Amino acid sequence: MKKVFVVLALVGFTFSTISCRETTQDKIENSAEAAGEDIENGLEEAGDAIENAAEETGEAIENGANKAGQEIEEEIEGTDDYNGDDDNN
Repeated sequence: MKKVFVVLALVGFTFSTISCRETTQDKIENSAEAAGEDIENGLEEAGDAIENAAEETGEAIENGANKAGQEIEEEIEGTDDYNGDDDNN
C-alpha cells in the first residue's frame, strides 16, 4: 500500500510540474508575441518619423534654393537692397 501511495504521489507531482511548465510556456509565448508587436509598432513609428523628416528637409532645401535664386536674380537686375529688403514691393 505504501508503494502505491508513493507512486500516486509521484504521478501527481509529475502532472502538476508538466501543467506548470505549460502555463509558463504559454506566458512566455504571449510575452514574446507582445514584444514582437511592440517592436513592429516602434519600427513603423520610426519609419514614419524618418519619412516626415526627409520630406521637411526636402521642402527646406527647395525653399532655400528658391530664395537663393530670387536673390541672384535681384542682384543681376540691380533691384536687390544691401540690407536684404526688396525694392520691388
